[in-house]
Amino acid sequence: MSTRFADKSVLITGGGSGIGRGIALAFAGEGARVAVAGRSLGPLAETVELIERAGGKAVALTGDVTNSEDAARLVREVVEQFGGLDVAVNNAGVFGAAGPVADIDEDQFRWVFEVNVTGTLLAMKHQIGHMRAHGGGAIVNVSSNLGVHKRADGAGAYNASKAAVTALTRSAARDHIGEGVRINTVSPGPVDTPMSTRPGESDTAKSDRMKAEVPVGRAGAVAEIAAAVLYLASDEAGYTVGADLVLDGGVTA
Repeated sequence: MSTRFADKSVLITGGGSGIGRGIALAFAGEGARVAVAGRSLGPLAETVELIERAGGKAVALTGDVTNSEDAARLVREVVEQFGGLDVAVNNAGVFGAAGPVADIDEDQFRWVFEVNVTGTLLAMKHQIGHMRAHGGGAIVNVSSNLGVHKRADGAGAYNASKAAVTALTRSAARDHIGEGVRINTVSPGPVDTPMSTRPGESDTAKSDRMKAEVPVGRAGAVAEIAAAVLYLASDEAGYTVGADLVLDGGVTA
């Protein structure tokens, strides 16, 4: 087992399923102590069980990153459990209901921005607050190629929110690199998770659509996104600051 993150403490929001779970498993597989956070304990506990079954160490923490007190508490609990916070991955996000911009439900729009943008801001705010007082750290925010590099019809709220996440990450990266906190973004395209499956779409239909839409002919694997996150969080990426690593199989090339 690789020990690239041995003795490192990692917090992953949205760690109960999909990309977040894959990232958690990857960090644990390289020696990290992993805290997975989210609103519902059940999925988080499943992630922890998978990690522990493989010989890793993990804890599940419930909280809502759109609430500043919860975001601060998550950091405190990681520090209490593991003695510090070295890496944070802000993956929690929602897509929202699809539809033309003129028909977007205003409450839906606010909800998507609250989770995707405000949640990322508050999570980073408290993560940075700890890291800059304790020798620095690395943060990776999960955005989307739909934010800046590509647009999806009928997904105006999501597109705009992910563009905001990417821009916010660049600002934070410049603001805090002098304090030893290195911040970057990954922007996946279609990934083999339920979020990339259209309502009522069969596996065969999805595979055919991916072959038509993605130059490499398939959706991305969760493990491929996780590998990119681990690189950005590692010492190997020490000269990488404010980058947006697009992982979309050539869609936006």
